[in-house]
Amino acid sequence: IGHCRFWLEAIGPELRQYIVTDNNEERPFSRDQRRWVYASAKKENNYFGFGTDEKIELEPNFIIIKHATFAPDTNGQESDGPRRDFHPLNAKKMGDNYPFPCAKVLGSYRGRTKAFRPASGINISGMSFGSLSAAAVEALNRGAALAGCLHNTGEGGISPFHDHGAGLIFQLGTGYYGARDENGRFSMEMLKERVDRYNVRAIEIKLSQGAKPGRGGVLPAAKVTPEISKIRGIPVGKDCLSPASHREFSNADELLDFVERIAQETGLPVGIKSAVGDLSFWEELAELMKDGERGVDYIAIDGGEGGTGAAPLVFSDHVSLPFKIGFSRVYSIMARHDLHEKIVFIGSGKLGFPQSALFAFAMGCDMVAVAREAMLSIGCIQAQNCQTGHCPAGVATQNKWLMRGLDPTHKASRLANYVITLRKEIMWLVRACGVAHPGMITMEN
Repeated sequence: IGHCRFWLEAIGPELRQYIVTDNNEERPFSRDQRRWVYASAKKENNYFGFGTDEKIELEPNFIIIKHATFAPDTNGQESDGPRRDFHPLNAKKMGDNYPFPCAKVLGSYRGRTKAFRPASGINISGMSFGSLSAAAVEALNRGAALAGCLHNTGEGGISPFHDHGAGLIFQLGTGYYGARDENGRFSMEMLKERVDRYNVRAIEIKLSQGAKPGRGGVLPAAKVTPEISKIRGIPVGKDCLSPASHREFSNADELLDFVERIAQETGLPVGIKSAVGDLSFWEELAELMKDGERGVDYIAIDGGEGGTGAAPLVFSDHVSLPFKIGFSRVYSIMARHDLHEKIVFIGSGKLGFPQSALFAFAMGCDMVAVAREAMLSIGCIQAQNCQTGHCPAGVATQNKWLMRGLDPTHKASRLANYVITLRKEIMWLVRACGVAHPGMITMEN
């Protein structure tokens, strides 16, 4: 009986996932949410019949979108009447990919020489090679190229598996992997070499993530293969520890100096990613940026409910503000200093669904980055074994036997299908509200 208890404990997540829980109970992602992602990725029917099973009259903070009475037709054929030409991008012009570009030009305010307008408002968030398998990273990059969106490298550096067509956001974490010298310090020469070699469109300085802000990261020794060792510049077979804070700066003033130095050397837009806790940093950052002499080109806010990385339970559950609260507080600080139109805002943290993404745009986001939803689209089953190296889907493991079934080319199509479907349904909602672009949605909608 005792042995049976341990066996049942081991398969408890699977039992609850498929037998015990209802469609909306499970966390982090419910069965309904996973079904929608899987069906969208496979281009299957992702409709649900017989009405909602959500308790919309009882759930606090449930998202309700107020549609326009005379909205343009969401299938691309405008209805008769005076609003016939209201939407400038009908289905024929948009094509099958339903692109909607970022409403702002990334890097234009600071005059970066390589400023650009991101072609997609939906992009792939930071997930490192090492935490994810080679096949998974390649699938994400190929899929992002097919969908025309950006792919964030995560803090593990740029690998050959990131080099399959998608534009990259090169993330610099506290370990500076891929851009560090033999002593583990940041190396501008290494950074410039990577920027010249790969299709890097922007650089992101990671201050923290939703999974474990203030804690730093660990790549277990079992995942540190010779290949990862070479890319990151770390010893083989030893735990890879990312510090909780940066060595190149220790306050907002020094951070801005670091940002401007990188931007001057590379010409690229430079942004920061952070979960939100103490607001004094954001107040100081805004105060330092308001004179226009220095500044970040974008701010990516990760909610406390986000994070692909495994973390101590107390950090996952209790450290950093949820996205809705954290983002609204940072945005209001920037708005008070008249900076909100000069910065590109990116949201992440369970925003990979049409209604959640639209809510983020209404709050002030210019783009949304998705991570775990992207993992689901290429085969993740929410086994929650990411930290063990035994991911049964071959997504979060370096075990070649486990990843053998993850065909990057095949899964790339799944990722692209998911991103395109997400953009399509966001545009459906946007048109239902009677506007032309997600950037025009407000909290009144």
